[in-house]
Amino acid sequence: MARELIEGNVAIAEAAIRAGLEAFYGYPITPQTEVLEHLSWRMPQEGRVFLQAESEIASINMVYGAACAGVRVMTSSSSPGISLMQEGLSYIACSEVPAVVINVMRGGPGLGNVQPSQGDYFQAVKMAGHGDFHMIVLAPASVQEAIDLVVLAFDLAEKYRTIAMVVADGAIGQMMEPAELPPMRPVRKPEERPAWALTGAKGRKPNIITSLYLGAETLERINLGLQAKLGLIASHEVRWKEYHTDDAELLLVAFGTVGRICQTVVREARAQGMRVGLLRPVTLWPFPSTRLARLAERVRGILVVEMNAGQMVEDVRLAVEGRCPVHFYGRMGGVIPLPDEILPELKNM
Repeated sequence: MARELIEGNVAIAEAAIRAGLEAFYGYPITPQTEVLEHLSWRMPQEGRVFLQAESEIASINMVYGAACAGVRVMTSSSSPGISLMQEGLSYIACSEVPAVVINVMRGGPGLGNVQPSQGDYFQAVKMAGHGDFHMIVLAPASVQEAIDLVVLAFDLAEKYRTIAMVVADGAIGQMMEPAELPPMRPVRKPEERPAWALTGAKGRKPNIITSLYLGAETLERINLGLQAKLGLIASHEVRWKEYHTDDAELLLVAFGTVGRICQTVVREARAQGMRVGLLRPVTLWPFPSTRLARLAERVRGILVVEMNAGQMVEDVRLAVEGRCPVHFYGRMGGVIPLPDEILPELKNM
């Protein structure tokens, strides 16, 4: 299909429709409200379900119900709204039903502001809700990548019967770029729902989907199964991008919008004679720890750049395990770090 100029939030919404989204439940919050606005007319136009819930808590539980019915379902929100969904996310994870969640991150903590931020890294990869589980977390750095990762999120969520979250920030959600949307996938027919789904038990034994297991040994068995699945995901679904790492002496590590900015930093640093490379994680969970550890054996130092007080840097240090020094530079409150700020940090190293 031809490329077109499209806003990030609209691109996310339309990509979900073309990936076969059957039902959307959500609540407006800046800077992701355009996702709801686009879906509010496009979903009915396609004969699909759109419902603006009374709250984020209601919307995630509606997602849970639709997911149990084997429906391809999604919600979207921004940082405080995702916080309200934590309990529901944990229920979905334990019940092993697929769902896609979009988080267009904003400045925090608290209500904060509507400026772009990466302060939800811990929330996405460490604390998506109570209990021992992880979501698949995908981090786009452009509008085109947001489109591609939304489609991938649906495929991965269904492949592993888990939650896939796409974490962008307000800059990606609001920017307009040329991008290519995917072709329209057909929506599944009721008879094509997965065998585990709650579709009515006429003529068969009833399916049971629950996250309540009162016996300790039973719940441990469920947890061991979940951990085995997470291990499988970690082995097969790690994704990242590299730029000029073959001869790099210094390595930048950044994700999302900041990862894109750091591509400019790499070009400017090399123009000044500095051999700098970049590793940009595309999956924040599973994290590209093995590749990062190998690169750490070859470079003199690593600089992690984030729009937060230092969150992904902890996973970088765990992966590096002291092989080389790991430094951090961050901006908070919705301030975007610029190449002119990052270059001096590299020179100081």
